Amino acid sequence: MSPTRVVLAKPGLDGHDRGIKVVAMALRDAGAEVVYLGIRRTPEEIWRAALDEDADVVGVSVLSGAHVELARELLAERARIGAGAALVVGGTIPAEDAVALRAMGVDAVHPVGASLPDVVESVLSLGSKERTA
Repeated sequence: MSPTRVVLAKPGLDGHDRGIKVVAMALRDAGAEVVYLGIRRTPEEIWRAALDEDADVVGVSVLSGAHVELARELLAERARIGAGAALVVGGTIPAEDAVALRAMGVDAVHPVGASLPDVVESVLSLGSKERTA
C-alpha cells in the first residue's frame, strides 16, 4: 500500500508555524509523504494542493482563535470542489470548540498539548481509511 499523503498548511493570518513543522517532520519520520504549503494560505489554495497532490489528509494549524470560521471555510471549499481528503485541525482550540468542529465535519481535532505520537497516529489512521475507501 502507498504511504499516506498529507498536505499541511496555515490558513488565515497566523504566522507562527513551528508546531506544524514539528508535526510535518514526525509524519515524515512515520512514513507519510508530506507537503507543507506554509503560512497564510487560503482554503482554495489548500484544497487545490490537496487535489494536485492526491492527499489523503489535510491538516491545518490555527493559533489565532479563528479556528471555527476557518474550519467552516475549509469545509465549504472541500465540498465545493469535491475533495475527499480528511480534514484535521490543530492549535489553540478550547474543548467546547473541538466538539463544535467535529460536529461541523472536521475529522479530527488536536489542541495545543496533544501528544505528538497521538497526532501522528490519528493522521495516519485517517489516511489509511482514505486509501481503502
